[in-house]
Amino acid sequence: MSASLDVVAVGARTPVGYTAESSAAAVRAGISRYAEYPFANAQGEPVVVAADGLLDPKLEGRERLLQLIESALGEVEAKLGTDVLSLCQLSVLLACPEFRPGFSASDEAWLLDALDARYRARRSGVRVMLAGRGHAGVIRAVEQAQRELTEGKEQLFLVAGVDSYLHTETFLWLEQARRFAQPGIRSGFTPGEGAACLALMSAGLRRRLRLTGLAVVRGARTAQERQLRNSNTGSLGIGMTEAVEGAVMGLRLPQEGIDDLYTDINGERYRSEEWGFVVLRTPSLWKSTDFRIPCSSWGDAGAASGALGCTLAIRAFARGYARGPRALVVAGSDGGLRGAMLLQSLQPL
Repeated sequence: MSASLDVVAVGARTPVGYTAESSAAAVRAGISRYAEYPFANAQGEPVVVAADGLLDPKLEGRERLLQLIESALGEVEAKLGTDVLSLCQLSVLLACPEFRPGFSASDEAWLLDALDARYRARRSGVRVMLAGRGHAGVIRAVEQAQRELTEGKEQLFLVAGVDSYLHTETFLWLEQARRFAQPGIRSGFTPGEGAACLALMSAGLRRRLRLTGLAVVRGARTAQERQLRNSNTGSLGIGMTEAVEGAVMGLRLPQEGIDDLYTDINGERYRSEEWGFVVLRTPSLWKSTDFRIPCSSWGDAGAASGALGCTLAIRAFARGYARGPRALVVAGSDGGLRGAMLLQSLQPL
């Protein structure tokens, strides 16, 4: 049994909001920031993406990612306060984009070094490390935090994810693969960007620090899907089913079914078909097969997806519009990593 973690703060930076609260409110209201971007497709027409409204379109790559992630981390740090931060051993577990044109291994190393320098300038002993890649990377980072807590390493974990597809090389790569949502492409997605951070700690540490719990992580699990998008058969949902079943292992069914589902499905047929197989394999879990698709507001957020889905679930708990006390967040990376994370409200709904 994995150790449970309490969520004590969330932060987010998205095309529809510059905090967790404003981002979640915008998604709740159905606001979308899809708009033309200063990049022309092969037909000479401007492309449509979801972009951060404060960042210069000329800023791209690792420098753009750094501004996004520093915003989300700074929000969480402000909510926790200097007293809490000074009393805790701190680990920053980061999920980065998978390697692709526009984001390389050297870019990843640069980003980690920049965040490490950010914390070294403030205090000693902070650990900054890569914990996952791609859409499901944050869920893998939460698994790591659970393992460390089980081993007795009680500390404050800042689990964060950041991504941006808004890079010239990335756009060209998506176009060549026919994955960029444009006229004539039936199964593409709208590139987006964003960052989010979850502050996690044990329930005991939270109580000693007299912090309010926003939710408890009842389970987090990742698995590997072998049938990727270029396979002849497509995905039959085997990897995602394993992740989902692992995350909900502690539920008493059918009484404790899933009330809300947040997914990173982005319009690509491969992922939608995959999820259909998962639902067919796990019928006893769902109070409803409806799911929430935040990509319709902020585009595909890549490695930020897992943390952003958790942010939406936690804000729904806080504002009282969640359908019930349990929410499942699922995400799938291009490389085959699949993740599922079960959150439960600490307050009666």
